[in-house]
Amino acid sequence: MSDNMQVDSPEIDESLYSRQLYVLGKEAMLKMQNANVLIIGLKGLGVEIAKNIALAGVKSLALYDPLPVELKDLSSQFFLAEEDVGSQTTAQATIGKLLELNLYVPISIVDDLSESTLSQFKCVVATNLSIEQQCQINEFTHKNDIGFVSVDIRGLFGSLFVDFGEDFAVIDQTGEDPLSGIVSDIESNGTVTMLDDNRHGLQDGDYVKFSEVEGMPQLNSGNPFKIEVLGPYAFKIKIDDSYGTYVKGGLYQQVKMPSKMSFKSLKEQLADPEYVFSDFAKFDRPPQLHLGFQALQAFQTKHQGALPRPYNEEDAAEVIRYCEELKTQNPSVLGEAELDAKLIRELAFQATGDLPGMVAFFGGLTAQEVLKCCSSKFGPIKQFLYFDSLESLPNEKDYPRNAETTKPIGSRYDGQIAVFGSAFQEAISNLNVFLVGSGAIGCEMLKNWAMMGLGSGPRGKVVVTDNDSIEKSNLNRQFLFRPKDVGSNKSEVAARAVQTMNPALQGKISTMTDKVGPETEDIFNDNFWESLDFVTNALDNVEARTYVDRRCIFYKKPLLESGTLGTKGNTQVVIPGMTESYSSSQDPPEKSIPLCTLRSFPNKIDHTIAWAKSLFQGYFADSPETVNLYLTQPNYVEQTLKQNPDIKGALTEIANLLNNRPYSFNECIKWARDEFEKKYNHDIKQLLYNFPEDAVTSTGAPFWSGPKRAPKPLEFDIDNPDHVNFVIAGANLLAYIYGLTDQNATLSDYKKILEAYVPAEFVPKAGLAIATTEEEAETQAKTLSGAFEEDEIKKIAASIPEPSTLAGYRLTPIVFEKDDDTNHHIEFITAASNCRALNYGIETADASKTKFIAGKIIPAIATTTTLVTGLVCLELYKVVAKHDDIELFKNGFINLALPFFGFSEPMKSQKNSYNGKEFDAIWDRFEIQGDIKLKELLEYFETKEKLEISMLSYDVSLLYASFLPPKKIGDRLEMKITELIESVSKKPVPAHAKHLILEICCDDENGEDVEVPYVLIKL
Repeated sequence: MSDNMQVDSPEIDESLYSRQLYVLGKEAMLKMQNANVLIIGLKGLGVEIAKNIALAGVKSLALYDPLPVELKDLSSQFFLAEEDVGSQTTAQATIGKLLELNLYVPISIVDDLSESTLSQFKCVVATNLSIEQQCQINEFTHKNDIGFVSVDIRGLFGSLFVDFGEDFAVIDQTGEDPLSGIVSDIESNGTVTMLDDNRHGLQDGDYVKFSEVEGMPQLNSGNPFKIEVLGPYAFKIKIDDSYGTYVKGGLYQQVKMPSKMSFKSLKEQLADPEYVFSDFAKFDRPPQLHLGFQALQAFQTKHQGALPRPYNEEDAAEVIRYCEELKTQNPSVLGEAELDAKLIRELAFQATGDLPGMVAFFGGLTAQEVLKCCSSKFGPIKQFLYFDSLESLPNEKDYPRNAETTKPIGSRYDGQIAVFGSAFQEAISNLNVFLVGSGAIGCEMLKNWAMMGLGSGPRGKVVVTDNDSIEKSNLNRQFLFRPKDVGSNKSEVAARAVQTMNPALQGKISTMTDKVGPETEDIFNDNFWESLDFVTNALDNVEARTYVDRRCIFYKKPLLESGTLGTKGNTQVVIPGMTESYSSSQDPPEKSIPLCTLRSFPNKIDHTIAWAKSLFQGYFADSPETVNLYLTQPNYVEQTLKQNPDIKGALTEIANLLNNRPYSFNECIKWARDEFEKKYNHDIKQLLYNFPEDAVTSTGAPFWSGPKRAPKPLEFDIDNPDHVNFVIAGANLLAYIYGLTDQNATLSDYKKILEAYVPAEFVPKAGLAIATTEEEAETQAKTLSGAFEEDEIKKIAASIPEPSTLAGYRLTPIVFEKDDDTNHHIEFITAASNCRALNYGIETADASKTKFIAGKIIPAIATTTTLVTGLVCLELYKVVAKHDDIELFKNGFINLALPFFGFSEPMKSQKNSYNGKEFDAIWDRFEIQGDIKLKELLEYFETKEKLEISMLSYDVSLLYASFLPPKKIGDRLEMKITELIESVSKKPVPAHAKHLILEICCDDENGEDVEVPYVLIKL
């Protein structure tokens, strides 16, 4: 190798790879970090694959591309510049930019593709190679257990081939968390029934292991059992009489069993292909494209590597002729089907096309296949995948495509012009678009737009806003950012990066750091929204997405929506007057943990983590905030007592924090040790006092059974890291809220105090009620205030120092921050959760898993993000083309782990009607010009729409109702709408408002109440 850059390969840097770790897991990550990968071909597709693999963190990456840089390469190769053209090879021009992506991944350039070179790699990726070269390389890789992936893109068509050898092991096909549950009964024939009709979610052939089964000790050995599904609530395992008789208890957990896959070589697959279908609506296309891509290769062989000229009939006819010959040579490929000459002609027409959206789709997809080879995680593509997006082509009437309109013009956009024509390229360059968010999806979107030239024309403009700044964990998937950018504004850094990629965007990208929401409607005002051609979301939360969706509905702007979750991704296109909106459908709400489970009966680590986070919030956030309210609000006790009679808990916390204020760090250590004793010893003993281990229910059944696990009190163990970490983290956090320092305490300092500590004796509380069901927990919460007498509350209040004696004194509440490993937040929650897990015999979790659950971290990986933005860009072409047929648009659903690809046309927007008139329930409205009087508005609806308005409102103000007193109605009839709004709401109409939205209730001409659109007053 030459140009080699050596970098030490350390252990996984969790601050960099945190979100990817939740996708791959440590085992797969470590395996991947021992893999060397070779990329052949560094045009747009090759560099997209290389970028994603470098971000993922393989051991090393090697590049091979001796071809010189050409101007046409700039169509999609985002690391090339015009000054690179003709001056050096593509690999030389690219390596420096790739090295910046991940300092942990050494990158080199190889000079040849000899067997000695190929033997150094775990996986070889071939782009822009002839079929003969691919077969030659694959023959060697197939024999030597080296993964091989080849991929080609021709305009709106793409082909991918995967070969991981004859004996490839997959350690986890899906990447989903193992399913688990509680056993209700196990019969002698092996039938296992779930508890409380909980679905097990397993499939035939899955494996499970058991624990805590009483009466069948052999089941608890940890050995996996293959299951046969009997229904959603039962499955069967193979056991015999030697296993004994089931008594009670038992947990099951799915076991991911490694599986073997056998692949054939490319040469074998060319004659007898096996497909993964990318779009089931195009079920017949893979065999056609299988011949079509080979025909293009034959054309190139004959024409010294040249592809068919754009929309050249003579060249297309030659490609079709080669297809016919291939069909005859390999009759099994098409079977009885005829060759689709129209499809092959289109493939030939577009062969020189190079589209950023297709590059992104296949770049993300291919890189994920390489990562599967390196990590043995997730199910590979077996073995060919063909994909096309012909629906992205514009109407030929509006944008004619022929040999003249698609010919090269010596532009960096020639790859796009070859597919769509020069007029469409001009339309793309003069778009005015808004990108909301510049994180992972936003970075990829801006990069694709820069390659497309979107907004680069004289009338074009791109506006991007993001109120977030760059963190180290972003660098693993938000590829426009570098370590030096940490702390800077995302939108500004991202815009600078893509303007470097395409200088034509200089002065064409406007960056903002404002959040898009109700509070910024004076910034993102009517003029702003009305100037846009469409909007693209790159957001990570539902609230922001739904707000932008509402704005797009109001201003009737197309919206391109997308999201990712690990290896899963989705895209949605929202078209005014045609499709439903983003908000038309919602995900089911998260399943909450019952209060009684959280408080007293956890059975999973998720339960103890949620409890620990609640403990953190109470100790270090809510209680200090309550103290500060007491210290700053006059008559806090009296005022709070009026609003909420149940303030005993709040007053007790105030008294604790002010009366037991620590004055040294040693006192903080003692407090944390006290809390350990209370939470993990005394509270557990109290629970067992109320419900002894042999307790029974009213029906005589054992109380501690099913999901209720009998806990055991913990005795503090100075050698147990979770016990000690609870004290260390708790002491530091308490010291923080009081403004104390940790005085650089060492572990021996903590141990010295802990060894001298003498815990208080446990004294059970008679009559203390503990909820055993969710209903009891909710009832207790509602009736708690009745348990305290007023004089008891006054007694507590009297013990608290008067605020006047603590003038200026404040505590510092802690805001939970998951990503700072030095602040003790995750350390405390991990230790608190694990100690509770130890109480209940639940398997503990490390800090990484705890952070994932407590921080509600969304798993993410660059490959999925790249692919999803590619799909969005393919829909973007359709928006620009102004397709009026909903069947041409596609919402996408993908799971790269399986792999699964699903596409469907968007749902049509709902239609309603009144008085025989149909209207769109989402997109239609009554538009009224001018600030008319209320009387004129009522008359307009009576005469024009034959609707009688019974109620009229603006925001929360009722402007008119038929049941109002006649005098009040009479006074309002002569008022103009703005005057009426200001009179009723007592607030001025915003100065920037050009529209007013009024909601109306109406009766139709038959006197029936009907649903109608809202009213838009155009001022």
